[in-house]
Amino acid sequence: MSSGNDCQPQTLTKPTFAEREAAELVDRVFGLKVSWIRSLPSYDDQNFHVRVSAEGADEYVLKITNSEDSQEPDLIEVQTQAMMFLSAEGFPSATPYLTKDGNIMSLESGGTGLGNKKYMVRLLTYLPGTPVAKITTNAQILYDIGRLAAGVDKVLSEKFQHPSVKSLHRGQFIWNLANVPLLDEYIYALGQNKYCAVVEQVIEQFKGKVIPKLSSFRACINHGDLNDHNILVDSCSASLENPQYRVSGILDFSDMSYGYYVFEVAIAIMYMMIESPDPLSVGGHVLAGFESILPLTAEERGALFLLVCGRFAQSLAIAAHTALLYPENKEYLTITAKTGWKHLMTMFEVCQEAVEKKWFETAQAYTHHAPA
Repeated sequence: MSSGNDCQPQTLTKPTFAEREAAELVDRVFGLKVSWIRSLPSYDDQNFHVRVSAEGADEYVLKITNSEDSQEPDLIEVQTQAMMFLSAEGFPSATPYLTKDGNIMSLESGGTGLGNKKYMVRLLTYLPGTPVAKITTNAQILYDIGRLAAGVDKVLSEKFQHPSVKSLHRGQFIWNLANVPLLDEYIYALGQNKYCAVVEQVIEQFKGKVIPKLSSFRACINHGDLNDHNILVDSCSASLENPQYRVSGILDFSDMSYGYYVFEVAIAIMYMMIESPDPLSVGGHVLAGFESILPLTAEERGALFLLVCGRFAQSLAIAAHTALLYPENKEYLTITAKTGWKHLMTMFEVCQEAVEKKWFETAQAYTHHAPA
């Protein structure tokens, strides 16, 4: 998920390359002959899984960035270099296959849309694995995802360097959690109902209780979108009764920006709640994993509930807005909404104090017996 750098609702153009055109692009730009290609679901970019007849790694993801983000080459460069850096640091991140000119990306025109739009094109190594959305999560993988969220942000913030790293200061980027107040421009898409009312309540509470405390949070570089479709896992046990998983891939760095450590754990908690049969219990396990690397301060813990609610509000409101722009992609755009509304309403019904108590007691229990 990405885009929306302005406080006005996005006006991007999503790429519309046919499979044949995408295959020709791989040949012309990267010098590889495609033997097999299929479209992958995406939010506002266009992705293809491709297999090529070449030695070594022969599967890639062709990523064609939307028209708006394609106008920010420095930002895409930093995001791609961050992926390469994380891979070198031992994280399961994709790396780019260089163009015939030796570059990590190329600006290309094409697709069936109107006008002569240009799109940034990259060919990334294909990461095998199953999206977290397709498994039944357990305490072990939730804890590990919390550790992953902390580990990624910590190493990026402490060790990653690039001449254009300042481009990650993205101002009014709508997916940065600090910008929940900008949702005022998007809630029209929800209509007038109980859902709209609860999002308005989240926005107002966020303005009053979170925004004034931002300066007390520890700043960092956020991945910004560790959702249940952007984390891949594979099975590391043969037990069907008690399956164990390990993270095998981290996808989609297009929402990277400067933010705060507590943002990342809030985002991970929210997305891990989506498919869980016991969503209110999820936060404690993710928090425990995160705090095994980066313990939160009292101020950060105090904001966690509203930050999780804020991410629900962002995901639901922006998806509703984008689905009006691209009704043909509505099914993918509204994946979160299928259970997201129910979870957000439940959090408010149960109340902040009770939810926090459950999260913090679960996390505390790990201090006595952390998973191996």
